[in-house]
Amino acid sequence: MIFHPPILALITAAMIAAVVLAGSGVFALRLLAHWDLDSGAERQIGLERATTLVSTVVAFVLVLEAASLVLFAFNADRMAPLFVGAMCAVGTLNASIYGFPTLWAKIVVFFAAFAWLALDRVDGRTRDYALIRVKYAGLLVLAPLVFIEGALELAYFLDLKADTITSCCGKLFGEDKPALGGDLASLDPFLAMGLVAGGLVVAIGLGFLVGRGRFFALAHGLASVAVFGLALAAIVAAIAPYVYEQPHHHCPFCILKREYGHFGFALYLPLFLATGAGISSAVLASVAPTSARAVAEVATRRLGRLAIGGHVVFALVALAAVLTSRLTLVS
Repeated sequence: MIFHPPILALITAAMIAAVVLAGSGVFALRLLAHWDLDSGAERQIGLERATTLVSTVVAFVLVLEAASLVLFAFNADRMAPLFVGAMCAVGTLNASIYGFPTLWAKIVVFFAAFAWLALDRVDGRTRDYALIRVKYAGLLVLAPLVFIEGALELAYFLDLKADTITSCCGKLFGEDKPALGGDLASLDPFLAMGLVAGGLVVAIGLGFLVGRGRFFALAHGLASVAVFGLALAAIVAAIAPYVYEQPHHHCPFCILKREYGHFGFALYLPLFLATGAGISSAVLASVAPTSARAVAEVATRRLGRLAIGGHVVFALVALAAVLTSRLTLVS
């Protein structure tokens, strides 16, 4: 099973990321120890030349890492027929104890990579490398996350066995189940949709204000994270049943399947982009020094607009699922 082409692609991407970030981490330690923009020494000139190459390579790898989240989810769904009892990605992820930890690790890396890429872009637009120390200190935090994610992913794929008997999504997202999936499935759909609608209004409103000061950017970041959680809850409690037109089918993964037009990707992608943009705007506002404030404010406004766009698209897609469904959950 390890030789399945998408699995090989994911493992290769993880190995490349690990190697690149290991080397970049060593460079980051050198830079943090010796960076002195006022110095004309040969070592400083070498650091200034190298940082452009290192930043470019790391940015490419992080974009690859972010894209691997989509491939991982898509591949988990496509592999479901290989396991007895699996009907969607839930069964594939449940086929190993490393399945869901790998998924959550990939989500964390996605948002961390999004924030680092935003820092890198702003730093590249400043004349005095205003964010270079923050950027490379952040890289030292990001690198272990990528290593952990890669290790979990490798352990997951190595642990998969074709004769594994796994469980379907109904056992995880059933209304009578005691775990988190059951708690979300049993939420009142009117309450779940009302909460996410209110959260979206707040997040979108704050998105228009992110360029007016650090407070608004931080508040927008927190609101974006809150909306992410509320949106996932609303998908399980209400939106997914509307897509399936079955009141007791709450799986947030089956909506990725072909028979539902891969509807889940239209729902999740704008949500993830909006959340990443919100987090990144908050990070920029928190760490940007005075010399980079003007550039950072332009970037936070753009990130705010991206977050607004993502939240609006998510809201419209969710609304379309409700309005075009023949199911009635709330009146």
